[in-house]
Amino acid sequence: MHSEMNQGLIVPGKISIPFSYAAGRTASRFLVELRDNQRIMGVRCPECERVQAPPQRVCLHCFVETEDWVEVGPGGRLVAHTVIYGQKPHHPAVSPLIHGLISLDGADSNFVHLIQADRPEQLFEGVRVEAVFAEDRQGHILDIEYFRPV
Repeated sequence: MHSEMNQGLIVPGKISIPFSYAAGRTASRFLVELRDNQRIMGVRCPECERVQAPPQRVCLHCFVETEDWVEVGPGGRLVAHTVIYGQKPHHPAVSPLIHGLISLDGADSNFVHLIQADRPEQLFEGVRVEAVFAEDRQGHILDIEYFRPV
């Protein structure tokens, strides 16, 4: 057998694979509230009374359905963050890109989102942050454009 037959062939190019994502009943209500009312909603578990935001149809602790919708945030405390230097085509913001783990007021779960700060050095565990909503909201998680320190 020839060695050329055992080597892979690389053909440069791009393949476009368009798709649609069905958010489901719970995520759809969450996204519509962001878009139409600039409100961050969570759900309270009927058993353990924990509030999950973003909402889940089933409590992550008790595994029972959640139907009790409550408003959380729009402020909270930064739990942790990471700073990414360098721009990538899929990043929704310019460098440095900061992702934060946020404990929203009224929620028992943490919320991951973009943080915008004049200087990354001004961010630390426990700093208060608030949501800044996009002007042009479309029913997407980026209807919250970012969180900023207050």
